[in-house]
Amino acid sequence: DDPLFANRQRHKLTSRGVAYIVNKYAACARAVSPIVPENITPHVFRHTKAMHLLQAGVNLVYIRDLLGHVDIATTEIYARADTELKRHALEGAYPDLISPDLPTWTDDADLLAWLTRL
Repeated sequence: DDPLFANRQRHKLTSRGVAYIVNKYAACARAVSPIVPENITPHVFRHTKAMHLLQAGVNLVYIRDLLGHVDIATTEIYARADTELKRHALEGAYPDLISPDLPTWTDDADLLAWLTRL
């Protein structure tokens, strides 16, 4: 009859209660390291986990199921947000775009002088 996660009154822990706990510990972490963002919510953890799964190559359908999204279009938002995955996809699609036979730009004295003047 007792909830799995309870508050101090032994009642069910609400989403607001979880947000309170996250903010409390985020403030403690911020006191030690200034890189901890000001606005951390439980949804940030959900979003981060989804992004990590996507970057690890997990299929969007499985991520959708894990997050409980009804529509795959909702989950596709994560795929649109990840620029690193876009870069890897473009590199994979055009592996021979830059020939290794091209001279390096650092060997061109005129180009370096022009860049220096900018």
